[in-house]
Order: sequence, then structure tokens, then C-alpha cells
Amino acid sequence: MEPITIDKPIEQGAKGKTVRAVQEWLGLQEIHTAIDGGYGPATATAVRMFQSQNRLRPTGVVDKTTFERLAAPMGAALEPIVPKANAPLGAVVIAYAQQHLAQHPREIGGQNRGPWVRLYMAGNEGPEWPWCAGFATFVLKQACDTVGCALPIRSSVSCDLLAASAQENGCFVRGALTRDRSRVTPGSLFLNSRTAGDWVHTGIVVRLEDDVFHTIEGNTNDSGDREGYEVCARVRGYKDKDFVTV
Repeated sequence: MEPITIDKPIEQGAKGKTVRAVQEWLGLQEIHTAIDGGYGPATATAVRMFQSQNRLRPTGVVDKTTFERLAAPMGAALEPIVPKANAPLGAVVIAYAQQHLAQHPREIGGQNRGPWVRLYMAGNEGPEWPWCAGFATFVLKQACDTVGCALPIRSSVSCDLLAASAQENGCFVRGALTRDRSRVTPGSLFLNSRTAGDWVHTGIVVRLEDDVFHTIEGNTNDSGDREGYEVCARVRGYKDKDFVTV
């Protein structure tokens, strides 16, 4: 799990992954400095700016309180939800997806990089780690853990493996205009099919209408690209879409 707290203060002269995480969170809070893992004067100044903006003592040293305030958006996204009695799994999936969306998860420091990507991708990041499936299954697991049920599919960061697992488990719906359309309910996953047997993007279905459906999805953007940079709410058509029911 991506750390949202620290055990000891971080100050000038420090180096490494934790310093890089501080620099990333500063950028995600719109205070930008180099993301190089080295705690120099620029990082210390950026930390003091963040501390002043958040009514913390501007020491330039990242103590536990400062780090937790920096990473507060992730802490909010991970907060357990107490669902209504007998709420269906799909409703809880959507509630968690909305909770993540409200914190504006996005990449920082390069393609498919940053603390949000590492959270969804079990610590992995980089150009070879597109994270749409990681986001969708992370949220699905949060919901399953909350209601106390098993995942309906194997968790995976691969859209193709999600489809294969759904087919094995009998929860795959091919195409949007089939007689199985009624099986697709809010909280299901959609899969964007490039060709038969090749799926390139996924996300969470929030609401279905006759001609379109509404989603929350990761690694996309306002253009709807499958290699975007953030979590977005979108409206999509049914063409070339398959579904994983929950």
C-alpha cells in the first residue's frame, strides 16, 4: 500500500523514494519542484510554502503532520464506506469510485507515474504500466472487502485478463445490444474492445441509458484516451463495449 504517513522527519540532505513522494505530493498540491528524490533548498522552500498555506509551522522539514496533510487526498480515498443495509455490491463499487474521483487522482512525474498510479498498480509505475484496470479492480476490491464477499473476477492490471476471468466465471457480457444487456447493472465494469479478444481500456459503469452510459475510469482524460493521466467521469456509447457484471 502506498504510504500516507512517515515514521521520522524528512529534511534537507535526505534522498530516496520518500523524498520523491514528498515532491510528487507537492506537485499534486500545485506546488511544483523537481521530482528527483533529492531534498535540496528548492524542495525545502516548496515545503515551507505548503506548510504556510495549510497553517502549519513553516519549518521546511516534513514531519508526520506535514506528510499526512500532503497525502490527505489518498487518505480520504481509502476511507472505509459504511453502506446502507442490504446495499448491492454495485452501489458500493460506485460509492468508492466517486470517493476516489472526488480526490482527483492523476499522474505526476511522467507517464503512468506517481503515488496514485503506484497505489492502483501494487507499487508498479512507468510507461509499460497503463493503470485503468488497476484502478477499476482496486475500487472493486474495496467494495468487496466492505460487503464481505469474494471478488467476482481475479484482480488484474490487464484488460485482457479481466475479460478472460469474467468469461471463466460467467459474468462476461459480449456487446451492448445483445439480449444479455439487462445483466449489465451499475457498478459493472466496461471493457473497450479493439478487436475480438483484444481489450484496451476499462472503467466502472455508474449509470446506463438507452444510447449511452456514464462511467468513472482511470488513466483517461477529457478526450477519453485510454492512455490519459487521471481519473475522470465520462459519458460513453455502447459501440465496441463488452461488460463484466458484478
